[in-house]
Amino acid sequence: MTQTEIDYVVDDPVATITLRRPATLNALTHPMLRAFREAVDAAAADPRVVGIVVTGEGRGFCSGLDASVLQQTTDAGSAAAPPKDGVPGLFTWLLQVPKPVISAVNGVAAGGGFVLATMSDIRIASDAASFISIFSKRGLIAEHGTTWIVPRLVGTGAALDMLWSSRKVEAAEALRLGLVQQVVAPDDLLAAARRYVVDLAENVSPASLADTKRLVYEGYGVTYPDALDEIDGVQYAALDRPDAREGAAALLEKRAPAFPRLGA
Repeated sequence: MTQTEIDYVVDDPVATITLRRPATLNALTHPMLRAFREAVDAAAADPRVVGIVVTGEGRGFCSGLDASVLQQTTDAGSAAAPPKDGVPGLFTWLLQVPKPVISAVNGVAAGGGFVLATMSDIRIASDAASFISIFSKRGLIAEHGTTWIVPRLVGTGAALDMLWSSRKVEAAEALRLGLVQQVVAPDDLLAAARRYVVDLAENVSPASLADTKRLVYEGYGVTYPDALDEIDGVQYAALDRPDAREGAAALLEKRAPAFPRLGA
């Protein structure tokens, strides 16, 4: 299966999904998101596939929503909220995929790309990778479930620092924080991700993998459907604030945002 913006290849026991808009650092469009979901669903249904590896073409992993899509979303405000169809959030459905999802992060993972990486089960990064939540700099909250998942990956203080500041976290720091599980040379990235899946395929029951994944996520105290349902309402309410329009305008105009202050 090959799409214009998504490449999907199965090489038993690995399905590799490559985001393919390198000129935009693999910024996400609506057709691309649909094709990505179709590729993951195909991998989940394919008995040849033990694990799913997601990566980006070129020098970026994923820079988030394409600027035009972001503009449309902020212009629509809270009306942009889609109909409820399961757990809300851009990539939260990956938590319900019964096979390991591994992000092979080859470059910057920002915004929606940060969400994709954090909603994957395992992150293997090249030493050229970096992670930026970006949402606070666009007048939005750290959305699509990242306020739920990131503290569970790195702890409360590190998560708040990352989500508040939207600063760039390089691969070495990400490894130290526990955000990624391995850092490798760029030329070894896909091979390292494949080795990880091959080792699972050779040594672990796929049914055990599926059960373990489900139990880990459902055992976090508050189940993620409850937590993310609340987050979803807050995130779309944020789209009605002038901060969201200013954040999008600043991005498109390539200038610093001028957000209103609180307390005055």
